[in-house]
Amino acid sequence: MSKLNSFKFAAFASRFSKAECVLILITMIWGGTFLLVQHALTSSGPMFFVGLRFAAAAIIVALFSYKSLRAMTRLELKAGFFIGTSIMLGYGLQTVGLQTIPSSQSAFITALYVPFVPLLQWMVLGRRPGLMPSIGIVIAFAGLMLLSGPAGASLSFSQGEIVTLISAIAIAAEIILISAYAGKVDVRRVTVVQLSTASILSFMLVAPTGEAIPDFSWLLLVSAVGLGAASAAIQVAMNWAQKSVSPTRATLIYAGEPVWAGIIGRLAGERLPGLALIGAGLIVAAVIVSELKPKGKTPKETDDQQGKQACE
Repeated sequence: MSKLNSFKFAAFASRFSKAECVLILITMIWGGTFLLVQHALTSSGPMFFVGLRFAAAAIIVALFSYKSLRAMTRLELKAGFFIGTSIMLGYGLQTVGLQTIPSSQSAFITALYVPFVPLLQWMVLGRRPGLMPSIGIVIAFAGLMLLSGPAGASLSFSQGEIVTLISAIAIAAEIILISAYAGKVDVRRVTVVQLSTASILSFMLVAPTGEAIPDFSWLLLVSAVGLGAASAAIQVAMNWAQKSVSPTRATLIYAGEPVWAGIIGRLAGERLPGLALIGAGLIVAAVIVSELKPKGKTPKETDDQQGKQACE
């Protein structure tokens, strides 16, 4: 690498803080998990696998933080339960959807959680989204219809697409909750609680959903432990990094997740139709547009306002 290229790379890297670099790395890992989950579902039902995955994740985090668990506070239990419930809904429904739709399509639909954040705040908290989030919501809806193919044009989505869409709403709630509690709780303790909550609730849904307990499989075990380790790293990193990274900045970084999933899915042989690729591009554009700052407000002012909203 020439000195000029080295200088350019150093200048580019200096734009990102250590926390932001960590978020970029886990976003790449997150994108790769979609295809792995889809392969694991050949050996297990969705809720049992999600329960096993997050049980492994909870154990891994607990092993590295067991000394601090004795100082668990009521607020951390409360935060972990609420975040864990949203994780269970988000990942559980996403896993159900992966039974019938390609991993790359699932990733792009999941990315809709970004424009869903201001929409959810409007529906639940009565806070109307601004101009750019509103435009992002419209673009995202258009992208969803194209991504779903001809059926999307008639608003007739498949079951896999519908449950994945609902999972995106749950993930939006997770992001809001993490931002609300960031800085108020111990990262490791709250992560153990939220991962344990997600695991327990998933196992509790195995019987009601009619799933059978799968036979022992090395593929299932290795997939659960591997994805559990990835989930542990992702959740710890999100809780740690969002102490110093604004919700807006974090969301823009997370926007790369479906792109990585699409690249990995394509390398694995998945091929989305041309119309679906245009829809996927619109969803990524919606993610970026929804986080743009309107003229007249500095990024700091907008981020401060979002931070205040998240903590209320």
